[in-house]
Amino acid sequence: MSMIRDLRAAVRPSRVSPRKNASTASYDTTRDPAMPSAVVDCAVYRDGTRVDSARPLSPHEAMRRVRRDGGFVWIGLHEPNEAEFAGIASEFGLHPLAVEDAVQAHQRPKLERYDDSLFTVFKTIHYVEHDRLTANSEVVETGEVMCFTGRDFFITVRHGGKGSLRALRHRLQDDPELLAKGPSVVLHAIADHVVDGYIAVADAVQDDIDAVETEVFSPGRKGGVSRGVDSAQIYQLKREVLEFKRAVAPLLRPMQLLSERPMRLIDPDIQKYFRDVADHLARVQEQVLGFDELLNSILQANLAQASVAQNEDMRKITAWAAIIAVPTMVTGVYGMNFDHMPELHWKYGYPLVLSLTIAMCVGIHRVLKRNGWL
Repeated sequence: MSMIRDLRAAVRPSRVSPRKNASTASYDTTRDPAMPSAVVDCAVYRDGTRVDSARPLSPHEAMRRVRRDGGFVWIGLHEPNEAEFAGIASEFGLHPLAVEDAVQAHQRPKLERYDDSLFTVFKTIHYVEHDRLTANSEVVETGEVMCFTGRDFFITVRHGGKGSLRALRHRLQDDPELLAKGPSVVLHAIADHVVDGYIAVADAVQDDIDAVETEVFSPGRKGGVSRGVDSAQIYQLKREVLEFKRAVAPLLRPMQLLSERPMRLIDPDIQKYFRDVADHLARVQEQVLGFDELLNSILQANLAQASVAQNEDMRKITAWAAIIAVPTMVTGVYGMNFDHMPELHWKYGYPLVLSLTIAMCVGIHRVLKRNGWL
């Protein structure tokens, strides 16, 4: 349909820019004293357009306007405590179990249906820039976005220092025809936004893995064995990939349900676009699983190289010990205090023994060198 053919483009930052007008002001500067401090933004949308207000709306006032004039309310919160969220939960009739999950956070991605609302949990992933991977490097940083989707309301509860949805809200507001479809459009936009973040992080993690792989398999200083990679670095990267995997894998089933199973709170025209999100998520999941397997191989190769390097060192030590054993044996014999020893009083005895010792050492060295021990 022409109305929604650009649905994905509407939530991409490259296509639109944030609006800068009074209707998109948040509660950072003009907060109502009665407003919970966790509320980042609260707005009423009617026919896809944000309804202007002379002052910031409280959730109660916003819902009152929606019930009187129609539309839907979108409330954004950041890390609310139980007391701050209690009033909103009561106003919108949110299920206590979902409210508890939203306040406590640290939930796995999921989709749950409670009477007249859907509760969706997304894990957000952000790549942590670093100059070089170390045994203590943080590669990915996780956060959470919980979404309550109702017939005439949409509530987001965000946990974590990053992953603000303000720019996404502005981009949706720039497409009133799309936003007029209701709260399910916002749910799709957030799902698409989160999965797009996964794709970007997957590309960055791929670069880290490529760098480690190159370092492991690059020729070392001697013997073609790399000695510059600590297995702890690889293990740390593997731990970060596991954290990434925990965010991606559980979300695939909820996205499939949203795209395949009819739900009265999801607009049928919007539902098909969840299939696109699920496809992208499946691709990211395959990448992450591939990362895990590749890191296992790299770790095993690095440990094998370390074992080869140790064997190489031991062969060299053994070879030099064999060379040193010849003069040690000769000097040991002539260090004994006997009067009648061969050539003990001969004028040329010392240079002859010394020459023979040197010749034997050189011969042993050449043999060991030819056999690859030195």
